[in-house]
Amino acid sequence: MISINSLTVAFGGFNLLDNIDFHISEKDKIGLVGKNGAGKSTLMKLICGLQNPTSGSVEKPSDLRIGYLPQIMEHHRGRTVLEESLTAFDRMVSIQSEMEGIEKELSTRTDYDSADYLGLIERLNDLNDTLSVIHSEPPEVLAEKTLLGLGFKDSDFGKKTETFSQGWNMRIELAKILLSAPDVLLLDEPTNHLDIESIEWLEDYLKNRRGALLLVSHDRKFLDAVTNRTVEIMLGHIHDYKVPYSQYVGLREERLIQQTAAYENQRRMIEKTEDFINRFRYKPTKSNQVQSRIKQLEKLDRIEIDETDKARLTVKFPPAPRSGDVVFKASGITVGYPGKVVFTDADIEVKRGEKVALIGRNGEGKTTLMRVIAGELTPMKGEAKRGYNVSMGYYAQNQEDILDGSLTVWQTLDNIAVGDIRTKLRDILAQFLFRGEDIDKKVSVLSGGERARLGMAKFMLQPYNLLALDEPTNHMDIKSKDILKQALKAYDGTLIVVSHDRDFLEGLVDKMYEFRDGKVREHLGGVADFLEKRKLENLRELERRFGASANDSSTVRQPQGGTSQVAGKEKAREDFEKKRSESKELAKLKRRIEFLEAEIGKIELKMKEIEKILSNPSAGDDIMELTRDYLEHKRDLDHKTAEWESLMEKYEE
Repeated sequence: MISINSLTVAFGGFNLLDNIDFHISEKDKIGLVGKNGAGKSTLMKLICGLQNPTSGSVEKPSDLRIGYLPQIMEHHRGRTVLEESLTAFDRMVSIQSEMEGIEKELSTRTDYDSADYLGLIERLNDLNDTLSVIHSEPPEVLAEKTLLGLGFKDSDFGKKTETFSQGWNMRIELAKILLSAPDVLLLDEPTNHLDIESIEWLEDYLKNRRGALLLVSHDRKFLDAVTNRTVEIMLGHIHDYKVPYSQYVGLREERLIQQTAAYENQRRMIEKTEDFINRFRYKPTKSNQVQSRIKQLEKLDRIEIDETDKARLTVKFPPAPRSGDVVFKASGITVGYPGKVVFTDADIEVKRGEKVALIGRNGEGKTTLMRVIAGELTPMKGEAKRGYNVSMGYYAQNQEDILDGSLTVWQTLDNIAVGDIRTKLRDILAQFLFRGEDIDKKVSVLSGGERARLGMAKFMLQPYNLLALDEPTNHMDIKSKDILKQALKAYDGTLIVVSHDRDFLEGLVDKMYEFRDGKVREHLGGVADFLEKRKLENLRELERRFGASANDSSTVRQPQGGTSQVAGKEKAREDFEKKRSESKELAKLKRRIEFLEAEIGKIELKMKEIEKILSNPSAGDDIMELTRDYLEHKRDLDHKTAEWESLMEKYEE
């Protein structure tokens, strides 16, 4: 479907991509991995035609439809969220117009056996199949389902897009791309602005979606769940593995071990052979053996070890000065902004040495609480204060706004460093992979990952005993995230972190505060414990469970002042009513399935009759009308078959 052939991208004398080749087929779900700056985003732009290679080519069908989500994009203004999402269905108009044109042409032609005629029939079928997929549900329903899955609420649909943040507008663009049903999806870090619930929804969507996928993500769990192939870019070359990310890591290690062993064996053999040649080169009795071994070396296929990028972060936070036992405490706080309350009546306590995660949907108050802890925001109600001798290092989410783009990397640290630490700035920057000429780069030209590393490097300038990190791993590659995670686990101070990265949080935090529906709830343990206690597969299911319990508590009247016997009778009656209701639902489900089976049989008979006429039409047959009828029946058949399959799954549960 898409072929990348001998492709090279050079900047000055440096080859970012060096003569790479690989193929993307329609069933491939590829995780594109590599360090920040390796060329992943560049490769996506090349495939989309937004950038031209220095040499080589990208070959793809002219009618191939690509949906591309870049890291940074333009957002449309002037429409509501729902109106903007519905623009994804503009394609339907052109499809219907093309179908009408083909039907009109078929009605005037009589060359029924010609390749052109059959080609038109095939194209019409393809267009009808595409329209059938798009029409599986009304556009408004599909758009609303997708927006809800990506974290929007019903109340958001009528709001103008310009009233939302860049992250939420990214979700609108992602919704439009998914709704447009392209042949190939190119997603460049789609989870950066998503919360855990939305990530899980997108994960399920991509797992079940047909069509090719090329995905750049630094979320290990997301890659493992969604992809079936991993393409690594390292030092300008690619290494292709037909497995998801975690398996690729193991296979890559095995391959390098095998290569190294084979290389060493061959090296020893070459040394022995060369030694033999040098010892007996001038002895007439050994001349034949010497010549034979010289030819053997000339023909030898030399083993090479794949180049690997050994540059790694070496993060080690300074020892934390001792603080009071309670690092931060909030009692009954209500927090928000003028005209908007974010959460109410929250009680939060963080003790010395704890590692705490703040989780929940975007906009529920996690970053707002961080601002309260940092002293940037005062609660509307209640009391919030930091403990004795607490020195706080705050990593805000919007590093692109906080870091001064006019400064160089060196100046960013040099301007705030004091005392002896100034003599160690080069070492600190080297820890975060800023070496040589990198330290003279302007902050404005740094990639997202480089800005994240520079923001983290500022923490080395002072021994904080409280680190408050808001989405620290956004834009960081997987290796960097792993190293940062290990450094934070070894850190002897207190940690408060906002993150939607499940793999990053697991094993790092021992307590979580969940922000949901204007409330803050405490949960002890890690992410896995949080899910296991409720026997849930993901955090999205948790949201549904809480929503149901909240509704039940507001509508079901509990018996008061009664005896246990009365309560027992009441429960028995409720159980009986529930079983009777379930029995009725099952019978209704069965009747609908039987009806659909009968209807499907009738439609298939009608289609066979039309196929028979179209295969050998007579002079009086209206080909255009017959074709239209056939396509209508096929569309009806697809809808009824899809409904039948869905009902059968429910019936068999």
